Amino acid sequence: MANRKQTSANKLKEVRKATYFAKYNNIPTSPRKMRLVADMVRGMEAFKALGVLHFSNKEAAARVELLLKSAIANWEAKTGQKAEAGQLKVSAIVVDEGATIKRLRPAPQGRAYRVRKRSNHVTIYVDSINKEA
Repeated sequence: MANRKQTSANKLKEVRKATYFAKYNNIPTSPRKMRLVADMVRGMEAFKALGVLHFSNKEAAARVELLLKSAIANWEAKTGQKAEAGQLKVSAIVVDEGATIKRLRPAPQGRAYRVRKRSNHVTIYVDSINKEA
């Protein structure tokens, strides 16, 4: 039983070595708003996506921009190369729902309304463009 788990864990480690990603947990923005930003850069060349995020009006774009810079730095650290324009692309970006904080807001006639403060988790995967060609 232990041998099976060890071999599957070793396979997972090998897959993890070949993938370049960055993850940002518990971002205090609703997942719906973050997905709008994620859809803007999905599949785009990495440095072009940085420009799009930098000049976007959306508040969530600044957080995704930091995360993309981190993913590029992780790629550079794992491969030992310097990233250049036209070399990397955003292969996947995933937005998952995080914890929801529930608060009460006073309402008329002694009632209370529930306020849900949502959060999300974002994962960006970066890959080289030449690898697929």
